[in-house]
Amino acid sequence: MDSITFDFSDLHRHGPAFYDYLRLRKRFFVDGLGWDIPHDDKVEMDQYDNPLARYSLVLRDGIVIGGARTMPTTARWGAHTYMLRDALAGKLPDIPASVMPQDIRTPEVWECTRLVISDAVRSQSERSLCLAMIVDGLADVARAHGASQLLSLSPLTLVRALRSLGWQADRIGEPYRNTGDGRQYAVLAMPAAKGVPLAAE
Repeated sequence: MDSITFDFSDLHRHGPAFYDYLRLRKRFFVDGLGWDIPHDDKVEMDQYDNPLARYSLVLRDGIVIGGARTMPTTARWGAHTYMLRDALAGKLPDIPASVMPQDIRTPEVWECTRLVISDAVRSQSERSLCLAMIVDGLADVARAHGASQLLSLSPLTLVRALRSLGWQADRIGEPYRNTGDGRQYAVLAMPAAKGVPLAAE
């Protein structure tokens, strides 16, 4: 497996990787989970795929098998900020505002979204390695821009997976059940460096 990180300014250096990541997202979130999010018959792409976003992808034999997106909580692109802040403002009806415990806007905190691992990654050891490489890339990018903490709206099961990889992830908001896919989600937070405990509020 190989990992890459990029933004809009250098995505051309990685051939079709970005487009293939959008295709993987469509298969997982739209075809698999049935989410009502912007897509066509090939890719899923939303308002947060903009020049403020950075990406961490994992490839195997040149094929994208996993990835995620990150951006600072200071982001603003047109009418949108970042996903959780927009949810808090009531702009995303499928995500309850109550999921976000407080308004966060600081260059020290970055949000991570659209984490996906392909079904072609079958063994637990390979899936753990793929997740580790994705998260390492997200953390590297965030730290390079001065961040000390990462946030994500994720399934509750991700806490255990991240902790098993050495990341001190914790739930910081109240969970909710997505009516579309039936899974429980909550806001998770973790330091942008491994082995560091989450700072107390």
